[in-house]
Amino acid sequence: MSVKGSILKGFLVLILVETVVGRFVVEKNSLRVVSPDSIKGTHDSAIGNFGIPQYGGSMLGTVVYPKDNRKGCKSFDDFGISFKAKPGAMPSFVLVDRGDCFFALKVWNAQNAGAAAVLVADNLEEALITMDSPEEEIQSMKYIANITIPSALITKSFGEDLKKAYSRGDMVNVNLDWRESVPHPDNRVEYELWTSSNDECGVKCDMLMDFLKEFKGAAQVLEKGGYTQFTPHYITWYCPQAFTISKQCKSQCLNHGRYCAPDPEQDFSSGYEGKDVVLENLRQLCVFRVANESRKPWVWWDYVTDFQIRCPMKEKKYNKECAESVIKSLGVDLGKVERCMGDPDANSDNPVLKEEQDAQIGKGSRGDVTILPTLVVNNRQYRGKLEKGAVLKAICSGFEETTEPSVCLSGNVETNECLDNNGGCWQDKATNITACKDTFRGRVCECPVVNGVQFKGDGYSSCVASGPGRCKISNGNCWHENRNGITFSACVEDGDKQCTCPPGFQGDGIISCEDINECQEKRACQCPDCSCKDTWGSYECTCSGDMLYIREHDTCISKRESEVRSAWTAFWIVLIALGMVSGFAYLVYRYRLRSYMDSEIRAIMAQYMPLDSQAEVPKHVNDDHT
Repeated sequence: MSVKGSILKGFLVLILVETVVGRFVVEKNSLRVVSPDSIKGTHDSAIGNFGIPQYGGSMLGTVVYPKDNRKGCKSFDDFGISFKAKPGAMPSFVLVDRGDCFFALKVWNAQNAGAAAVLVADNLEEALITMDSPEEEIQSMKYIANITIPSALITKSFGEDLKKAYSRGDMVNVNLDWRESVPHPDNRVEYELWTSSNDECGVKCDMLMDFLKEFKGAAQVLEKGGYTQFTPHYITWYCPQAFTISKQCKSQCLNHGRYCAPDPEQDFSSGYEGKDVVLENLRQLCVFRVANESRKPWVWWDYVTDFQIRCPMKEKKYNKECAESVIKSLGVDLGKVERCMGDPDANSDNPVLKEEQDAQIGKGSRGDVTILPTLVVNNRQYRGKLEKGAVLKAICSGFEETTEPSVCLSGNVETNECLDNNGGCWQDKATNITACKDTFRGRVCECPVVNGVQFKGDGYSSCVASGPGRCKISNGNCWHENRNGITFSACVEDGDKQCTCPPGFQGDGIISCEDINECQEKRACQCPDCSCKDTWGSYECTCSGDMLYIREHDTCISKRESEVRSAWTAFWIVLIALGMVSGFAYLVYRYRLRSYMDSEIRAIMAQYMPLDSQAEVPKHVNDDHT
């Protein structure tokens, strides 16, 4: 990278830090010591930005401070240490010291040894911080996704008090309380998610995409019931004025350097660019705004999840055409979305993106947004794993007591998403065949099997019947039309052929087959005296005057000639018939004559020479005596 490029990269990082790290608010929960009496009391602790805090609830446990591996940077199995509580005993809260390794690794090792929660004692006398940072996420992400226990950072002095009590042999019982971690002023929870459409940033992006898919059903149930008000947000930063014409800023920014995002592959020379991400983020914001105007804000969840499935970067489908096909399938007004997005090349502020940049700055009890993704519930930043059950607990803890919706009390968030706009999936309205399948985790769009016929396609914009029997089901989704009782269809079941216009038509066979005008295209009626008339799917030829058209030879002959030919034809037919009859009669005559003569000859000869078939004639003896 050139010196100028290095300076620019540094400026971009600096601008990002100055923009979004102005005021970081540490979200806290209450930690109350139940025993011993010498340290009994309530203390603050900073909620870790991983694991699953028990929002809206509390947890009672016994503090354990291990003899070895006190910083928790190695597996406790190597030291033969287990924190699994015996039956009937309170769960173990493992106390470890800060330092030498990432916070998440400490918690991961303690969880594997049976800990129910982890308390990390600070090694400096300072204000509490949140146990997480973008720097550590890169290396800890492989195990941070599997941490399921809560954790909290406590001050150095409080940690020392716990260690002293434990070393004296006291049973140190503490209660972790998250009931007041999220404000609950009324019967509606307002929450927002800071996200990105970039799906190629590694494990972190994979976690975000999985959460969006898993939480969509619950989010839509809460929104449709009027229990929540959800707002999506997207982080951008600006390029320094001196570098707006540089290659880096042009590839990462819209509106002449005003709104930028990192290059997805961190490679300015190939693949997608940062401005592609900003543009899709802007499109997703506008989809939400247009859907919200039509009082269906929950459609945003359908769009972002479908976009991930249908338009991923890895398949080179992360583009405008694919995005618009998703928008159309969900019934969102594409024209309004485009007007909302404005001109990305304009040398002026974009109202939507400008509002997003302003919203990044913390207000009231909420700090500046510094980490993607970030969830904010009732203006408090959520700390913990982005996981459906954990997030639902946090949202439900934001309701005023006794006003929680039934989904919070029962955990049942199942709904048939195929009933609303067919879930945005493909559907043949004529036969009511659909690709939408409702599941507990949300609907999926998969082409169905109907009466043994498999439909194939993406499940969103198209499903086409395939194999034997396909033409019996909605004509195999091929073109077909009926006029005046005559039906033509482009559906064929010949091998791999799908939709082919029948003879006399031309077209794609799917959307349309246009009638071929054989007369204009000189395919028929080429004889000099012929006159051609086009018909639907065919043609008719006639001849002028008293001429008759012979289609087999594409020629015209006169009716008189036809009559003469017909007369001679009849004459010859009669003549041949008479000849055949005469010949047959002659043969019969000859046969009968010959048979008669044979019988006469046999009779004459029989008088003198008996035949073998006749008895010998006896001699007559004269009995007269002389």
